[in-house]
Amino acid sequence: MSFPDPGAVWRPATTTERAVTSPTGSWTRFAAPGAEVGGGFGLFESWIPADSPGALPHLHTGFTESFYVLDGALRVMTGDTWTEAGPGDLVHVPHRGVHAFRTGPDSDARFLILFVPGAPRERYFRGLAEFAARATPPSAEEVDAFALTCDQVNLRDHPGFTTPLS
Repeated sequence: MSFPDPGAVWRPATTTERAVTSPTGSWTRFAAPGAEVGGGFGLFESWIPADSPGALPHLHTGFTESFYVLDGALRVMTGDTWTEAGPGDLVHVPHRGVHAFRTGPDSDARFLILFVPGAPRERYFRGLAEFAARATPPSAEEVDAFALTCDQVNLRDHPGFTTPLS
């Protein structure tokens, strides 16, 4: 019996792009963009310093998003409930699931983000990096309009936006 060549992909960490996505120094590394691994998934590594915002409440219509914490503590909101995920914890958000994430005052967080299918999320994170590098911060309307072009519906009026885990 013969098997087709699996077409394996190897992406050494030194060759992957890393975008600084906020003035606090948060970053995201594009470990496996969907287009480079056949479109079935996308896998990014992110780091957020202590007491920093990650993402305000939002949803996606075309993909699921999962968070796997490697180090530190990541506060994740699903629906309208905040929980704290630590190393080895996984939080999965289905299509159209409202979610947000941030860190608390006592810990940074390094985590993986898995997108299924492999949405082209690197465009979104590159856009955040461009906003972070500007001398004048973007308006909320500008950020939300850009997010919509990347299948992210920001929900600034969601109750979870003002009530993070204490």
